[in-house]
Amino acid sequence: MRVLTARDDAVLIECNSLDETIALFDALTALRIPGVGEMVPGARTLLVPFRPARVTAEEIEAAAAAADLSGVRTGQPRRLEIPTRYDGEDLAEVAELLGLSTDEVVRRHTSSTFTVGFVGFAPGFAYLTGDDPVLDVPRRATPRTRIPAGSVALAGTYSGVYPRESPGGWQLIGTTEVPMWDLDRDPAAFMAPGDLVTFSVAATRARASVSEDRAHSARGATPAGAVDTSDSPSALEVLSPGLQTLFQDLGRDGYASMGVSASGALDAPAHRQANRLVGSAAEAPTLEVAYGGLLVRAHGPQVVAVTGAEVPLTVSGTLPRTAPFGAAFALDDGDELQLGSPAAGVRSYLAVRGGFGAPPVLESLATDLLAGLGPDALKAGDLLSVLAPHATLLAASPVADAPPRELPRAGGETVELRIVLGPRDDWFSAEEIERFTGQDWQVTPQSNRVGVRLDGDALTRVKSGELPSEGCVSGAIQMPPNGQPVLFLADHPLTGGYPVLGAVITDDLPLAGQLPVGATVRFRIVEPRGNQPRTQTPRTQTSGELR
Repeated sequence: MRVLTARDDAVLIECNSLDETIALFDALTALRIPGVGEMVPGARTLLVPFRPARVTAEEIEAAAAAADLSGVRTGQPRRLEIPTRYDGEDLAEVAELLGLSTDEVVRRHTSSTFTVGFVGFAPGFAYLTGDDPVLDVPRRATPRTRIPAGSVALAGTYSGVYPRESPGGWQLIGTTEVPMWDLDRDPAAFMAPGDLVTFSVAATRARASVSEDRAHSARGATPAGAVDTSDSPSALEVLSPGLQTLFQDLGRDGYASMGVSASGALDAPAHRQANRLVGSAAEAPTLEVAYGGLLVRAHGPQVVAVTGAEVPLTVSGTLPRTAPFGAAFALDDGDELQLGSPAAGVRSYLAVRGGFGAPPVLESLATDLLAGLGPDALKAGDLLSVLAPHATLLAASPVADAPPRELPRAGGETVELRIVLGPRDDWFSAEEIERFTGQDWQVTPQSNRVGVRLDGDALTRVKSGELPSEGCVSGAIQMPPNGQPVLFLADHPLTGGYPVLGAVITDDLPLAGQLPVGATVRFRIVEPRGNQPRTQTPRTQTSGELR
């Protein structure tokens, strides 16, 4: 068993098998170690986030080493069948990689019995281990930015079905109409760990698109404009959403077993500050506005505040004026508030006194773009209900949660982000890691809340082959075979199969969430504890070491 650094507040524990991983997960769950967060099992690893003020990585390592792994989960597994049309665009390439005909690939896939090992990447995405060792293919060298919902795919020795449209690097061999994720179904996920799954050949026909109702149900979205405000005239009406405006809060914890990540505001300090300024609790929802452009009209008197990426604020109405950024101000009934474009950063946060009244999805109003959970992105005409201020309204405060920050600009000075190495820095030589930290990386237009895609002088691995899927944290720097890093943000997949060279430390994640397209980034290595500059040469890890 090895314990590897996954971030300054997370470790990745390597096990010998999936069964050992699940046994360790059960054992540590039963211990209820104070300060340990929601753990994420992988194929042969267990991701353990923790609060350094409550527990140390060494204490977690000691608990894992002493854990009784003899326990076996009991119960009769469910047997599930997935009708599949083998029309995937990678089927011919998979056959060539395996030295088989396409018919033989289909025969082997439909003759196999798969076991659900764990759920990750996205809600309802199950990793299926099969009993045919021949079905072992590498992931794509460059991940696709769009894979349709219902795609049946292979990666390494695993099979899986994409629950919804998303990016991914698996090889596509077919499609199915069986929804993998549906919030109107109990349980919402079609497959669960321990289930036995077989694939069958579905009737050949042109692929039917998933109906609007099914697509909406699988997404678990709540249209913001569907909120009934007939009995509550207090609202903000969206006249223009700008490039993208989303509901966000501090995220949804407790659903990792279903493949659901926390998500939440990318710049959490700015989100908290906006709520503090209007007297709301930190967990109250705000509007996360990317690149400005939001225009809203007040229905009834409102008190609002805008923080994060600084934008000019103009109010038109009975008293046209410029509103203060980073402070609470009032809107009269009928006033219109316009957010201009930020000169630096990306995301601004608008809070309203009383909070928004949209119904939550899985106990949160966070909009998760990868998972497709939470309210839809706002659109013109949406009427956002504003709740009456609670009797325990907090005292509004002009004090920021953090000192003022210099936010990154497109084409401006290079932004430095601190990282810790691991868990898979040993996939790269010391020279390659030095080249990684010694160059500037540019933020590409393919970046979003899932991750920041960077472009620079590509890195080369010293290890080849496939890495079994394992848990990933926000801030993880994943390295696909093309050598161009992807910096995971809040809507990242829970698990991934490309090696993670390092991770941005927790304190720098809000800054990473404010990187605009065209900005340049440089990474500086620090130690996991104390965040002091790392001076030693990166090295290959031996059993028992922490990195």
